[in-house]
Amino acid sequence: MVALPAVAAPRVSDDARGTATHCPYCALQCAMRLTPVDGAGASAGPPAPGTDPAAPVTVAGRDFPTNRGGLCQKGWTSASVLRAGDRLTTPWVRVRGELRPATWDDALDLVAGKLRALAAEHGPQSVAVFGGGGLTNEKAYALGKFARTVLRTPNIDYNGRFCMASAAAGANRTLGVDRGLPFPLEDVGGAQAVLLLGSNLAETMPPSLQHLAGVRAAGGLVVVDPRRSATAELTADGQGVHVQPVPGTDLVVLLALAHVVLAEGLADTAYLDRRTTGLDDLRRSVAAWWPERAEQVSGVPATTLRAVARLLAAASPSRGGAGAYVLTGRGVEQSSQGTATVTAAIDLALLLGLPGRTGSGYGAITGQGNGQGGREHGQKADQLPGYRSIEDDAARAHVAAVWGVDPADLPRSGLPAVELLRRLGMPDGPRALLVHGSNVVVSAPDADRLRERIAALELLVVCDVVPSETALLADVVLPVTQWAEEEGTMTSLEGRVIRRRKAIEPPPGVRSELDVLADLAARLGSTVHFGTDPAEVFDELARASAGGRADYSGLSHARLDAEPDLFWPCPATREGEAPHPGTKRLFTRDFPTPDGRARLVPVDHVGPADDLRPGAPLYLITGRVLAHYQSGAQTRRVPALVRTSPGPYVEVHPLLAQRLGVEDGTPVHLVTARGGLVARARVSDAVRADTVFMPFHWSGQGSVNRLTNDATDPVSGMPEFKVCAVQVTRWDGPWDEFEPVDAGLEPVAAGVRDDGGAHAPGTAGA
Repeated sequence: MVALPAVAAPRVSDDARGTATHCPYCALQCAMRLTPVDGAGASAGPPAPGTDPAAPVTVAGRDFPTNRGGLCQKGWTSASVLRAGDRLTTPWVRVRGELRPATWDDALDLVAGKLRALAAEHGPQSVAVFGGGGLTNEKAYALGKFARTVLRTPNIDYNGRFCMASAAAGANRTLGVDRGLPFPLEDVGGAQAVLLLGSNLAETMPPSLQHLAGVRAAGGLVVVDPRRSATAELTADGQGVHVQPVPGTDLVVLLALAHVVLAEGLADTAYLDRRTTGLDDLRRSVAAWWPERAEQVSGVPATTLRAVARLLAAASPSRGGAGAYVLTGRGVEQSSQGTATVTAAIDLALLLGLPGRTGSGYGAITGQGNGQGGREHGQKADQLPGYRSIEDDAARAHVAAVWGVDPADLPRSGLPAVELLRRLGMPDGPRALLVHGSNVVVSAPDADRLRERIAALELLVVCDVVPSETALLADVVLPVTQWAEEEGTMTSLEGRVIRRRKAIEPPPGVRSELDVLADLAARLGSTVHFGTDPAEVFDELARASAGGRADYSGLSHARLDAEPDLFWPCPATREGEAPHPGTKRLFTRDFPTPDGRARLVPVDHVGPADDLRPGAPLYLITGRVLAHYQSGAQTRRVPALVRTSPGPYVEVHPLLAQRLGVEDGTPVHLVTARGGLVARARVSDAVRADTVFMPFHWSGQGSVNRLTNDATDPVSGMPEFKVCAVQVTRWDGPWDEFEPVDAGLEPVAAGVRDDGGAHAPGTAGA
């Protein structure tokens, strides 16, 4: 039997000394308690594995419904980043090609002057803003407001476009609303079957595995993944089924499952009649995907497809089962047919009668810490706070009234992330870019081309806590606070709104982004009010969201402090009425569509935009490792995590390794239509023989996103990170020039340098 990764942790009681807050990493938002080192003592419990003795606080797991006191190794070592050796503590301005320290006044004057000049000469659309899914709700809201009222630019988007865009598009068009999990994660613990597509929870959210213990015991965990990931391993010994399709064919698997459910009379007909529309069209569309045909495309045996469909049906409430869930993750969403794949997953869940029933449902596993809240309150190109459409006149009027501006002055929809980044420095594109909470030169697809676009900008401003690879290319770098140094709120993968609390003071010279935006607004002559107190900003956010799909108007910092179990929507109530209790479970009565019914939407398989061809006969797939997070800007600064996973590698099947003449540690050369890289091979039968896998957390020569495809989903704008065609050969050339050297970056105190030569001397600054 495959054991769950160890996540049990020493706990502290709620009255223990310290600050109750949440982990700075993923959307599971594990609860933790931070205790100052000088007062930790016994109250902090045993030191966590890999704890940095130089960290200003100790970390202990805190009992909470999602993590139940457990943390992963990233959470245990999270305090190390608070005092990273190269922590930014002063602004930096590029002068004659080099970044040099500057005062806040000089840096902000330079930014404001350049923004004012560009807007006057080229119009407000010449300035763009790129946000991040790790920003608090307050900062995400303020950033969207700043872009639209001060800069008056339509060009704002965020790295959540790389994360949740397809899941959001699929859920909105079928269920009427996008909330990652429309139920508490705890509900999954009672399920009889769970279909998990494109998510490696064992390495991305280890504490969440506690909620899969019941379904594993029932033999009902089904993991769809081209690799035998750590999560797929959990299906061994009768605990479930690992479905291992050809990369890019997850949609075919779902269409075949829907075919079997309908063909074998396994659908919940009463539910479909009462709660959905579109069944006839869906039935006709999936008729073409009988299991034997699906096997020819996906490589999954027809017998396996039938067995999985029957397993899910047996677990569904309509057939007397204990409950079933269909859950999707980035592996199936980061695709040029990601929205179609999510739609097919929801169609399958609806056929089985799962959404809206306690103990069953469909959900998307949000990745970034505030990926949910970040898109609800104004960072997406087409959305206003409350998950309102920026094209809706009533929504524009409501939000404009809160902001004290004329609705006619608000811009309309801007460009989604990939298209926005493609146009940087182009004659019809943005000439300046403000980046907040994102490391785009590592995290974006076709990263080498992005560096070229950044080089063409007249101004790049980066707010960050460390000199990330993107910050090192900037004209102005502004040091800002991070998680344990600020107050605010985050919204977890369940739609639970939680409090982030300040545990320590930031280093001298560091400012909150709320302060930075307010200061810039004043320097640019704006009369729009920008609060700097997070509680005040949240109250404004709540008013702006009132009546929207993501209604926070019944929430406040004070209420969240008193009631840490509140989910949106949570509208305000009339004076004298009891506060709204929040909404743990959506769809229990109806769906937020015009007729209250969910939509069954037919979709079909097209395949990857960059499929196999002569000269590129293998699939390249990407993903994460346990020790690192996103672009690695934080985790590659934690010695304990770097020791665990020191650098990039290419996972190669033994048969392919034999054909290439390589073994563990041999350098291999990967070439796609976008470029090439060299990294060391790791031979493993966890990957298919027609596929190589590479994690995406590293930069420089080890950055796999230099090779990934920036083709996008036509509905969501999501890029196709997860699959492309690649040629792999043994590398017998010189190795030193390819050996990664950026596990950490040179401390700022020793000087910050441009590591890519992106800007010509004098592009910005004196």
